[in-house]
Amino acid sequence: MTETTTLPIRARRIHFNYPDGGLRRHYVQDDLVMSHVIAYLSSTFPEGEDFFVRSVRHYADEVTDPVLKDQVKGFIGQEVTHSREHVALNERLQQMGYPTRWNDRFTGRALRWDERRFSPLTCLAMTAALEHFTAVFAESLLGDEDAQALLGSTEVRKMLLWHAYEESEHRAVAFDVYRTVGGTERRRIWTMRMVTLTFFGSIAAFTTLSLLRDPATYNPVRLLRSLWNLRRSPFLKRSVRQRFQQYNTVGFHPDDVDNTALLNQWRPELFGETGQLANNLA
Repeated sequence: MTETTTLPIRARRIHFNYPDGGLRRHYVQDDLVMSHVIAYLSSTFPEGEDFFVRSVRHYADEVTDPVLKDQVKGFIGQEVTHSREHVALNERLQQMGYPTRWNDRFTGRALRWDERRFSPLTCLAMTAALEHFTAVFAESLLGDEDAQALLGSTEVRKMLLWHAYEESEHRAVAFDVYRTVGGTERRRIWTMRMVTLTFFGSIAAFTTLSLLRDPATYNPVRLLRSLWNLRRSPFLKRSVRQRFQQYNTVGFHPDDVDNTALLNQWRPELFGETGQLANNLA
């Protein structure tokens, strides 16, 4: 499937609360490494989502297709909301001892440097590439009970399920804008290769720095157990790695993998009258 999806994309008014004492120090099922990985990823979202919005908005006036124009508006609205809600989560994680403020500042400086170094079209290609990563992780979370089990039953779980759902909804928007404004396959694939190195390299580097600040890291039994569990993570399955690699195929489109059934399954589960997020929706 290579045409723009016609599913509507809209920003939802939603809010999450993280009261003092509402989260354990290692909130991902008491897993040391995964708690730091999720905290690092969350710390990058406010600046990252703002970068995505700027990259897509730069070309918004060149989009003439009415369906895609509406999707761009929905994309921007969703990403602005994601940024706001991750700011709130990051503040709670900072209070719990994770270096989210420092990571946020570093991410902002790095992305502004990218915008000075690269053209707007390459920044849009970077956005499309990173949206592919987030969409694959998101659909892995929504489609894998083992991945969901890692998040327990905390407010973080609800927040990440909401974020995952909306990332799956708008996964093709930046990609379609990139194609619409004349982005080439060569630039798209070259940019993904660059982004892959920086994305996974930054996760490894900044998670390590975060772990070094945590006294629990210096318990060798606990650290080794957590690293062993990471090797079997549902987010590192072969099927997930293959989906990452599909992006580098000429002619690829995010909608080549149909996620309609997944979205239809989760929509009432999350947003229905008795859904998991009923009390969070404004």
